[in-house]
Amino acid sequence: MELTPIYDSAIGLDVHQRQITACAITTDTDGRARVERREFGTFKRDRRALAKWCKARCPGVVVMESTGIYWKSPYAALERAGIRALVVNARHIKTVPGRKTDMADAQWLAILARSGLLRGSFIPPEDLRHLRLVARQRHKVSRMLAAEKNRTHKVLADGGIRLSTVVSDLHGQSARAMVQALVDGQSPEHVMALASRRLKAPREDLLASLDGELSDDHRFVLAQLLEHIEQLEARLRAFDARLLAGLEDHRETLELLQTLPGMDRIGAAMLLVEIGTEMEAFGSAERLASWVGICPGNNESAGKRKSGRTRKGNPHVRRLLCEFAHAASRTRCGLQARYQSLAARRGSKRAIVALAHKILRIIFFMISRRDYYRDSDVDYEATMVERNAPRWIRMLKRYGYLNQPA
Repeated sequence: MELTPIYDSAIGLDVHQRQITACAITTDTDGRARVERREFGTFKRDRRALAKWCKARCPGVVVMESTGIYWKSPYAALERAGIRALVVNARHIKTVPGRKTDMADAQWLAILARSGLLRGSFIPPEDLRHLRLVARQRHKVSRMLAAEKNRTHKVLADGGIRLSTVVSDLHGQSARAMVQALVDGQSPEHVMALASRRLKAPREDLLASLDGELSDDHRFVLAQLLEHIEQLEARLRAFDARLLAGLEDHRETLELLQTLPGMDRIGAAMLLVEIGTEMEAFGSAERLASWVGICPGNNESAGKRKSGRTRKGNPHVRRLLCEFAHAASRTRCGLQARYQSLAARRGSKRAIVALAHKILRIIFFMISRRDYYRDSDVDYEATMVERNAPRWIRMLKRYGYLNQPA
């Protein structure tokens, strides 16, 4: 059966690091299909020439298939020329075996696109695409910061310092001041004077934890680690400020997402730049979950259900959703009950993935309906009273309302 064309003109682009192979299929006045092939470089002048060449052919649809991130700059060049290309999944357009060349790939792309058989991947608006760079680099910096903090703990333990056994956060304000004093060569007695009064550990245990055998090499490495940690923390604050400033126009959506248990402001911002603010691009919560790769996979044959392993999707959104799920499983809400029921039957890891799937579906409807999260298991009025009652009672006593005779 031959493929029936839907578009009179279609262009397929096979994008690589150094070369872009283009194939245009157009319909002549006599109804015949005319195939035109051309190769372009990937420099700025070549991308401009590609956009001009595509626009001159007035295509009904332009599709591109790429390896890695090489599609981004040609896509931007076409977008500036007024052409909204479709970026398609490579596994959807595998060509006929034995005919694997760049020209064949581009022509096969154009044939499938002309017949309306391809569906483009989700591409966020230009401003969110740029903010993706900020959000993903922020994640890299946060991982570096966590690694340096862990390394600091190891160096202290190697020098016989057991401060982490008596303080909850080795990198809190008080603990960091004590570590800096140890690096400066001060005695444990002087270092202990820097401890916060809120520290619950006995003073004898604190003094014993500070008594170690730090050598000059230990102090040198710790000094470098502390300096690097401060630099990374400053960079992290700069990334946060840049990210939130770029999402100033989407402040309402950010505040909306923060009503969901387990999600803070930065987490909401990093999620928003990945999935965008318009859920119409996905159509349904099921398609969004499939794009992320957080839903069970389909693998059924001869009426038998086989492995339901999740498919590959957006790893950045998956990571964020699992972080939200871990946080929500420790809050008093319906999501915690959902996690506990699943963890008892399926294990903790599967329960976290299932809870992340549920959270993503909730997020889809929250953004679509522009409505905040309301938990059916939470009495919000009682929670507000529990949180504010001590302050209210203090104020009533201060102004004499509780002591007045009836």
